Amino acid sequence: MSQEAIQQAIPHRPPFLLLDEIVEQSDERIVCQKRFTGDEFWYQGHYPDYPLTPGVLLCEAAMQAGAVLLSKITVEAQEGQGTAGGVPVATRMNNVQFRAMVHPGEEITIEVDLVERLSNAYFMKAKVTNASAGKLAARLEFACTVAAPQGGTR
Repeated sequence: MSQEAIQQAIPHRPPFLLLDEIVEQSDERIVCQKRFTGDEFWYQGHYPDYPLTPGVLLCEAAMQAGAVLLSKITVEAQEGQGTAGGVPVATRMNNVQFRAMVHPGEEITIEVDLVERLSNAYFMKAKVTNASAGKLAARLEFACTVAAPQGGTR
């Protein structure tokens, strides 16, 4: 899936769009990739002498992948609930584990599975692998819902 298609599926935009490519997608699973170049704004302060991708951004990349996974499902749900044009909003993260660091120049693979849907709540689990090093970087469970937009443009 191209950047254009990703941007049609979710409201995130550079510099905070943390997905480069969708390499696999089904109704309940998605696999994405992201390469960190070192030019991203956070490396200036995290940390100047030892640049490291913040763990919270690995979680954010997983949640963005989950939002793409849900984009087709939520269009139908939004139309039925009167929240057309809604945006995915995280409601919780559980069991977050950070295992390996991700540095500039490295690529991550993000795998997200839809575990359960209860009404307008979607429960997912994710695994983020430092593909360059071949090591598990993060694992988490998270949930989100679709919120009606509050002004602004998509």
